[in-house]
Amino acid sequence: MRILTFMLLLLWSCAVSGQRKKITVDKRSAKEAYIYLIAFRENPQAMMRELGVRFDAKQVSQVKLRWNNDLAKAAEARARDMAERNYFEHTTPEGIGPNLYMVNAGYALNADWVKKKSANNFESIAANHATAVDGVKAFIIGKGSPGFMHRKHVLGMDAWNGSLQDIGIGFVRIPEGATYKTYLSVIIAKHDW
Repeated sequence: MRILTFMLLLLWSCAVSGQRKKITVDKRSAKEAYIYLIAFRENPQAMMRELGVRFDAKQVSQVKLRWNNDLAKAAEARARDMAERNYFEHTTPEGIGPNLYMVNAGYALNADWVKKKSANNFESIAANHATAVDGVKAFIIGKGSPGFMHRKHVLGMDAWNGSLQDIGIGFVRIPEGATYKTYLSVIIAKHDW
């Protein structure tokens, strides 16, 4: 009986350790993406030339983005959760969206924006990019993302997105055990409309 119990414990231990994934949060890459977005917003003409894209630079918001630690915490939690549980969506498998992650991280939102647990008014996501900057560039180019929607968000190219000023970015790396090697969450928000 002891041998059987020992064997079961050993099998269980191996199974649990096999489920643990080595995920690293790359805060440096996230901050570099933040700096890149600031540079793009300050000089869109030059940055568009560098990327080989063309659009109306006058639409790019001049609102200065401010790093927000609560949003960074929410973005990191979002990216980590996608990597740990191997999904790539704006909502968790349980239907929880970024807005609730933001509130749970300490960022105050208008109560209407958290009535629906799956709500997402503020997040863009990407996966499988070498760096967070590469993910942001993909948003702007429209490569591997829903094209103009992510560009509008990160560059503030309409009245809503142009009014957003607080930003947090989460970028995680996972060497194995997930569909993608990296996951990126960019949250640009404000407290009220």
